[in-house]
Amino acid sequence: MIIDTHLHPTNLVDEAWRHTGTPFNGERMLKLMDGPYMINGKPRRIDMGFIQPPPGNTGYRDGNRRGREGIRDYMAYIAELTQKYPDRFIGNFNYNPRWGPENGAAELEFHIKEYGFKMIKLHANMHGYRPDRALDWLRPAMKVCAKYNTVVLIHTGDGPFTIPTMFYPIIREFPMVNFVIAHFGIQTGGNYSFETFWMAMDTPNVYVESGWCFQARIAEFAKELPRHKLVFGTDSPPNEPGMWLRELEMLCRPAPHGIGIGEDQLEDYLGNNIARLCGIETTPPPRNQEDAKARLTDTYAGVKK
Repeated sequence: MIIDTHLHPTNLVDEAWRHTGTPFNGERMLKLMDGPYMINGKPRRIDMGFIQPPPGNTGYRDGNRRGREGIRDYMAYIAELTQKYPDRFIGNFNYNPRWGPENGAAELEFHIKEYGFKMIKLHANMHGYRPDRALDWLRPAMKVCAKYNTVVLIHTGDGPFTIPTMFYPIIREFPMVNFVIAHFGIQTGGNYSFETFWMAMDTPNVYVESGWCFQARIAEFAKELPRHKLVFGTDSPPNEPGMWLRELEMLCRPAPHGIGIGEDQLEDYLGNNIARLCGIETTPPPRNQEDAKARLTDTYAGVKK
């Protein structure tokens, strides 16, 4: 099963990225996920994806409702999609502590219990706080994550507030919570991939997301990373998933482009690792062409066609 940890469907134009054209809604996202994408000669789709609103649409604007009502408004479309396509979309709660830390924690718990959300996203740059100094803003939500085994996805890769090690205080305070470093420490303003690699190597509850990392670095890091530590994510849109799938597929090649892994290990990277973290049933890789083609239309992880 292929599971993308990082998708941003929206019924509004992204207010920060300013993508042109019509909003990249849930149906467009499903079409993108369906591919098919060729992996080791077999057609595959992205079977499931963790979805969240674009972070630029989660800040306060004149006319917004405040408090829990405002949070529920910016999460409404994501909640709707998880109920409309429950076998394809999994909720990721975008936590902005500036709406009130206790309000955010209460809404996180509501979305977990009401809609089955399994992940929370922290974006300290977009929401304007320094994570190593704003622990009181983060603790209420982290306590909810600890209670429900909710995975924390952390935006990283640009200053001033999303340098990966700035999250070490909250990561160490909550060793029972699993944290995924999004973008492998790479985004618009920097490359903190080696820093991210050592965080995952040294800290049991830190995992890394593949998207945005350079292919050669992925091959280098995967040689040393424990097998369960790497998960697949694309940050789509604006990214296109195929390029990041290809990056992980290359790990099956011999050196220097890959490290010669088998398809079972590749399947862990593509989806089974994040599935285990979130209590989702894992699946083996397709055995042959017929098996792969059947999975493009079956219902084990998708809507009927």
